[in-house]
Amino acid sequence: MAHSHDAAGAVIRDRLNGDVPTVTMVLGSGLGAVADLIEDPTVIDYADLPGFPRPTVSGHAGRIVSGNLASAPVMILQGRAHAYEGHAMADLALPARALRSAGVETLVLTNAAGGLREDLMPGRLMLITDHINWSGMSPLIGPNNDAIGPRFLDMSAAYDPDLRAALQRSADKAGIDLAEGVYLWVPGPNFETPAEIRAFRILGADAVGMSTVPEMLAARHCGLRVAAVSGITNLAAGMVEGAALDHAHTLVQSGALAGDMGRLLAGFLAELGAVGS
Repeated sequence: MAHSHDAAGAVIRDRLNGDVPTVTMVLGSGLGAVADLIEDPTVIDYADLPGFPRPTVSGHAGRIVSGNLASAPVMILQGRAHAYEGHAMADLALPARALRSAGVETLVLTNAAGGLREDLMPGRLMLITDHINWSGMSPLIGPNNDAIGPRFLDMSAAYDPDLRAALQRSADKAGIDLAEGVYLWVPGPNFETPAEIRAFRILGADAVGMSTVPEMLAARHCGLRVAAVSGITNLAAGMVEGAALDHAHTLVQSGALAGDMGRLLAGFLAELGAVGS
């Protein structure tokens, strides 16, 4: 019996008539408008993909959009599932494995995040150079399938240096001030306390959010190259006196970031094409 990720990958290949882009991007909260830039799109609903966890949070459409972005083939996952929605960690590994089964080679993850540095103000993009998994959870816990990936996964260069360099070149050409930093994952759904944020800053984190790391772990485990970009939507708890955090604010701020994110990702695809990746 086929694994569900293989079944989902087969549906993707079938819907795209076998012409699966090798680069896929995941759009975080409020960044779905980037998918509107896709030319001649083919749309696949997550409900049509066996085993695919479906998002229930506002700002996550729950569909794949495949086509051309700035004349380059790309597939976009418009929305993601999160651990805080009650999905099992193992289920969060399925999308990355399905993409690998379909023929994808490179995965670019995006998210909305809170900034932990004074220069990471709302509206700025941050290239993730590394992460801290504060949750202690992993989609790789449990029996390992050696056909998918190794039991023990090396994470010393988890965020691909060549992909990061291509994103920085794209940012430079587009005039986007792309920061770099370490992303810390918390499972949520509550926002962090000011005391937690003070601790995270001491630990060396630059941004904090509730996604990305599970997908990243699953993607690296099955052999995908990975890069990731955070859209900073707010300064984290306690950094602005009297400021409260809510998801509606996150969606508004990330929607404002979508233009820069779209230009960055389009330029990134051009950079990959220029170096023959």
